[in-house]
Amino acid sequence: MRWEDGVLVLLDQTRLPAAVEYIRCADVECVAEAIRNLRVRGAPAIGAAAAYGLVLALRSAAPGTREEFVARAKEAARYLASTRPTAVNLTWALNRLLRRLEGPGGGGPAEMLEVLLEEAHAIYREDLEANRRMGRFGQELLPPGARVLTHCNAGALATAGYGTALGVVRAAHEAGKGIRVYACETRPLLQGARLTSWELLQEGIPVTLVTDGMAGYLMAQGMVDAVIVGADRIAANGDVANKIGTYGLAVLASYHGLPFYVAAPLSTVDLTLESGAEIPIEERSPQEVTHLCGVRVAPEGVGVWNPAFDVTPAELITAIITDRGVARPPYRESLAALCRDKNL
Repeated sequence: MRWEDGVLVLLDQTRLPAAVEYIRCADVECVAEAIRNLRVRGAPAIGAAAAYGLVLALRSAAPGTREEFVARAKEAARYLASTRPTAVNLTWALNRLLRRLEGPGGGGPAEMLEVLLEEAHAIYREDLEANRRMGRFGQELLPPGARVLTHCNAGALATAGYGTALGVVRAAHEAGKGIRVYACETRPLLQGARLTSWELLQEGIPVTLVTDGMAGYLMAQGMVDAVIVGADRIAANGDVANKIGTYGLAVLASYHGLPFYVAAPLSTVDLTLESGAEIPIEERSPQEVTHLCGVRVAPEGVGVWNPAFDVTPAELITAIITDRGVARPPYRESLAALCRDKNL
């Protein structure tokens, strides 16, 4: 994504890998639609996009008093926050902008709008920097020649750039470790097949695509050294919400004695939630399951359950790689300490 002449330009991820197309969002409705329909996706990416979306909502509003400006900002933030409930980065970014309006300093709506745009730019820049730090911390956990299994897409496409889980892979590749990746296809929307494999090919990182159902046998054959995934929300006790199918991979990794790593910025940690049981799980359209590339593959009338995420218990997670260091069990203490260091 990029901010260009007052417009948010987004790579339309629903078109990948068949086409590389960009959409230009000049209003908040366009940004909300892009988030809701996964044109932009990944917890850090939708947080940054929502921050710019809030700016766009206020740019198009009629001039008014400071109080009216703040009220409009809160209304637009609620609208954007409603697009996807699981990824905490979305509300984190919006609340960060709203806090700037409550801070010291005068000025009318025009000055306040500039403050919000500066904060949106800061969120974007900080995410890039955080991803690179995560990569440096995480690559130290991977031995030379490691064969890494990943799920969904936690790369540059899911962030402001570089990536979380794939940022670790990218850093290991840049360090000359000869990393190889197995990418789960990630049903029902095939983010692994469409996005992760595309990203890694662009970077020249060896990648092999497998279906979700092949992961257990892949591990049993001794073909995996570690599993690395991203996260959409991490509870205070270390439970992790991530793309549906992650929990199953964690169980398989535990059975086969493989390390299971989660890579996510501290903005994904939600210390207000005691455990993963409190994380809201988004349920999406049945058509995502009954259809593939617009073609129906299931019979008419069949029931569908389509949660977009699942929750992996903390006891199945070897370590959580953040932009401030690597957290290890007990996560309630280690995550809280990292968040205190960053004043979150």
